[in-house]
Amino acid sequence: MTNPIKQIIWATDFSAESREALAYADAFTKAFGGKLTALHVVPDFSPALYEAWPEAKAELAGQIEASKTSAKAKLDQMCEVQGICPEKIVVAEGSPAKAILKAAEKAKADLIVVGRKGISGREQNLIGSVTHQVLRGAHAPVLVTKGTDAKVQPIRKVLVPTDFSDAEDIERNHAWRLAKAFDANLTFLYVMELFGHDFRLTDEMFDAVLKKLQARKKREHEDVEIAEDVTKAVHGWEGIIDYGDTKGFDMIVMSTTVSTLSRLFLGSTTERVIAHSRLPVYAIPREK
Repeated sequence: MTNPIKQIIWATDFSAESREALAYADAFTKAFGGKLTALHVVPDFSPALYEAWPEAKAELAGQIEASKTSAKAKLDQMCEVQGICPEKIVVAEGSPAKAILKAAEKAKADLIVVGRKGISGREQNLIGSVTHQVLRGAHAPVLVTKGTDAKVQPIRKVLVPTDFSDAEDIERNHAWRLAKAFDANLTFLYVMELFGHDFRLTDEMFDAVLKKLQARKKREHEDVEIAEDVTKAVHGWEGIIDYGDTKGFDMIVMSTTVSTLSRLFLGSTTERVIAHSRLPVYAIPREK
């Protein structure tokens, strides 16, 4: 069973992307009746710099404190300017990714919301180094947003790529919870990569998944509209992105890289979807 989303952390660097991430964090906070924490991390100077320039240690420390004070003021103004008032504001110091993960652990966060960030041609940089490290190290789901618009569209259609593994129940549980909170529809998509596949086997797998979902639907007395589809693509991640874009979905739910060999494919696919899709991705943490 998945835990309810009650503690939400929005990590910001005050970029345009992080403003959109805030809008999504606010939407999740309202949908789940949760509590929102705003987090900004002021990078520390490297120890080597302190050693090489000891006489400037006090000056460097003063610069860090000034940055923290400025960040706190910006976060305080956010309620007045954007109308979104976090319950708690935290300004930390150190490595951004490590500070975000530490804050999430301390707060027992149920969700971390970040912007994708990064525009270089290298795929790992398309995700952004901080976001990439958070995805790899988080024990809570991470919602990665993609744009710079401070407003978000209602979440009405959620896409859930499936590989039909036994360990995939956690994705379905998260997707079900999101669908109920946002009154959204779910579509389970299987992407057949173009090196051959048995359609009859795919139909049998889909029937098994749908029976399980319909049984849960009846048991919980919730009216969640469920659809399923199969598409073909040269690569799985390309099929997911194209389907999500052309069919008008609002969010994708996937797991990040996991340790078991049977699910390494889905994990690597998730990182490519996050790097290249225009949709926000709700990334569920890997198995530890």
